[in-house]
Amino acid sequence: MSTSLSSAELDPRRRRTLFRAWHRGTKENDLICGRFADAELPHMSDDDLTIFELLMEVPDRDIFAWVTGKAPVPTNYDTPVFRRLVAMHLG
Repeated sequence: MSTSLSSAELDPRRRRTLFRAWHRGTKENDLICGRFADAELPHMSDDDLTIFELLMEVPDRDIFAWVTGKAPVPTNYDTPVFRRLVAMHLG
């Protein structure tokens, strides 16, 4: 799987984040985070981008557990950006 978004259309910060979203380490998280990045990165505010970048630093097992409801989401990660990611995944 790979991005459907052309990185040429993005600034360097968004390109790095797009790459990170599609290269998480597990295929499941590549799909969850990568698809979200494809849909959201081009029009994300700088604040939302910062939040998404911080989320990309979280280990795969934690993100997957939070998205699938197997573990509670820590308050500091329970953001509108994370909720949009979950909504897209459950969509």
